[in-house]
Amino acid sequence: MIGDSTLNVAVALIAAVAVSLAAYQADVVFAPLTLGLFIIALVWPLQDWLQKRMPALLALAITMTVTVAVMLAFASLVGWGFGRVLRSILADSGRYQAIYDAAVAWLDDHGVSVAGLWAEHFNVGWALRWAQQFTGRVNTTLGFWLITILYVILGLMEVDDLRRKAQAFIASDAAEKLLSASADTARKYRKYMVVRTQMSLVTGAFVGVFAWVAGLQFAAEWGVMAFALNYIPFIGPFVATLLPTLLAMTQFASWQAVLGVFVSLNIIQFVIGSYVEPRVSGNVLSISPVVVLFAVFFWTYLWGLYGAFIGVPIAIAALTFCGHYPRTRWIADLFGGPLPKASKPASW
Repeated sequence: MIGDSTLNVAVALIAAVAVSLAAYQADVVFAPLTLGLFIIALVWPLQDWLQKRMPALLALAITMTVTVAVMLAFASLVGWGFGRVLRSILADSGRYQAIYDAAVAWLDDHGVSVAGLWAEHFNVGWALRWAQQFTGRVNTTLGFWLITILYVILGLMEVDDLRRKAQAFIASDAAEKLLSASADTARKYRKYMVVRTQMSLVTGAFVGVFAWVAGLQFAAEWGVMAFALNYIPFIGPFVATLLPTLLAMTQFASWQAVLGVFVSLNIIQFVIGSYVEPRVSGNVLSISPVVVLFAVFFWTYLWGLYGAFIGVPIAIAALTFCGHYPRTRWIADLFGGPLPKASKPASW
């Protein structure tokens, strides 16, 4: 019995490594497919409601129009906020260079030498190379989204057919568990996006109001950026506090004011992320913080910024499917959220 369990764990680890390697090597294929499945889970209730009242193709056209409109509106809002801030930062590049030189000189005076390591990279040539890489990434992203939209269109057309095929060609118990786990995953995805959107709106509002009260330039833009970046756990909130701090370095004369901006923004992010959001999401999205952190950094390593966004939904799907099968339910229990206070874990 112990040997069988060990063999199962070994096989599971080998399968996980193989899947990770495939995801890394074939990210052009699997990344848009994963995002397409995620979007299908989000918009399927609208498609299902519409196709019960009109022809399926007309319902699909309306669903895709709404989906693309939401994507474009979000992208336009984010582009507006980031564009204005980045133009300001680039315009003040000379001041940032002066701040950097002063910091290097101060560190050198205190016996910490960083000039030889970083000075040759912190220059106009580095900025131009970064801009070229960013432009290339934007072109790649456009192709990525076109492939994703194609997956969504084809997937929405086949949801009902796949359900019927699962019920017809798979054993009844297996089909029931598969369909139940899929429906439960889709329900959690929708709950996840509702909660993330609510918390992103609250975060953006608080950040924007704080920036306005503190006299920081681009208060509305900082609110928009905080709203958008909050969809990426851990990494997004950190960037949303770092960028306003960089602007504060050129706007305020004292380091105390800059430190105050950084600390205040982190307090906003911490309170909303650690106290408000868990109470809004409840047990439906209860996942261990360690799993969330691992998912974000692991999928960021595999797929970059997109992986940072999709990592948590992938973890939600994996734990949900584990919870629907008796042999893997312990994984969902172990890596889910904290036990209720009334429950007492066994003593070591």
